[in-house]
Amino acid sequence: MKTKITLLIAVLFLGLNVSFGQNEEECRNKLSIMAEYTKSKNFEAAYQPFMELRKECPKYNKAIYVYGEKILDHKIENATGAEKVAFINDLIKMWDERALNFAKITPKGEYDAKKCQLKYDNRAELGLNEEQLYNCFDSAFTSDKDTFENPKSLYVYFKLMVDLYDADKKTAQELFDKYDDVVEKIDVEIEKASVGLNKIVTKEEAGTALTKREGQYKRYYTSVLSAFDQISGSVDSELGNRANCENLIPLYERNFEANKENATWLQRAAGRMSAKDCTSDPLFFKLVNAYHNLSPSANSAYYLGILKDKEGKSSEARAYYEQAIGLETDNFKKAKLYKKIASKFKAVGNYGQARTYYMNAVNANPSDKSPHLQIAAMYSSSAKNCGTDNFSQRAVFWLAADEARKAGSTSTASRYEGLAPSKTEIFNESMAGKSIQIGCWIQRTVKVPNI
Repeated sequence: MKTKITLLIAVLFLGLNVSFGQNEEECRNKLSIMAEYTKSKNFEAAYQPFMELRKECPKYNKAIYVYGEKILDHKIENATGAEKVAFINDLIKMWDERALNFAKITPKGEYDAKKCQLKYDNRAELGLNEEQLYNCFDSAFTSDKDTFENPKSLYVYFKLMVDLYDADKKTAQELFDKYDDVVEKIDVEIEKASVGLNKIVTKEEAGTALTKREGQYKRYYTSVLSAFDQISGSVDSELGNRANCENLIPLYERNFEANKENATWLQRAAGRMSAKDCTSDPLFFKLVNAYHNLSPSANSAYYLGILKDKEGKSSEARAYYEQAIGLETDNFKKAKLYKKIASKFKAVGNYGQARTYYMNAVNANPSDKSPHLQIAAMYSSSAKNCGTDNFSQRAVFWLAADEARKAGSTSTASRYEGLAPSKTEIFNESMAGKSIQIGCWIQRTVKVPNI
């Protein structure tokens, strides 16, 4: 009897294994067909095997969902009316299926943001208003901020907040809080890309050839930084004059007592007032001191430096600026501080100190070449004051052009070179290949080009 039962179980298992093997083979074949059609952009032919795979083999391979997104994007793009809405909803459903079957490689923030972006891009067809769309993005952002990384979606998220504020559906405090949330997230993404790029740049500048993979990462990090730099400017443009001193001062004055023990609120309020140059108001003094007493930090020391600058106490201001640098341990944040301090010195015409701090910023964050453009601009504006004659004055523009090239701006470098002495002037002055010592604050040697 036992032998018969064992034989029966073996037969059943053999049948199941054959069934599983056949099913896996069918899934593999359909995936291969779908992949080939998708790669050749024959999305219509790929649609049927894709739909069958979703139903019959949902856990077989993540490629089902990767290729499926391309297929459904094509369907959405080429449909209208109710059919288009159906495909939009099906793409959202497919992302839910991906999350169910491949949770570890389907970050919630990323894919929830993709859903919101799809809805926003098709808001007219879906009949969605700004409030519904904002709530969608807000839910994605607050539920998993770490993986909400799409720069376009971050911009749209903030733009919707601005629209709701303009429609009197959000308060000024909500607007400024959301601005700070988005800007902080942008800074996080820029820092991540900068750290990765800095390692590659350091290796490259040391004269070591990059591997193929490192070259790919360099292009990726550069692209990410470019995208977030653009979005950062767009977010600031959206905020515009809504965050002017006339709006900020009464708002923060009104809320100060309730938040004087809230370090985050104090830091954001002081930062916003500093950014909008509202630092002459007594409220800024009150905010900064409360913040520094509650949570001494690089930021609070920097703001105290601003106060001393306002009082005309330059040496005390610089001491606080140096204290801010000393308190900051993160190189990316330290570089931002160096740039802020450099800008303060530049604004008052102290170009020598400004250059020092700009170069410190480059050393702290080598992937950020923007300080070189600031140095170039200072050279350019000093040309008439730092040469002994017309030729040496205009020779300063070669220095400016060199800094612009370091920043990667060939157009700016060409513009400065156009202001430098021409080949004819170099010949007439017999200066080809010679060196010129530039005085005043610049204190640099210029090598005249050979002609």
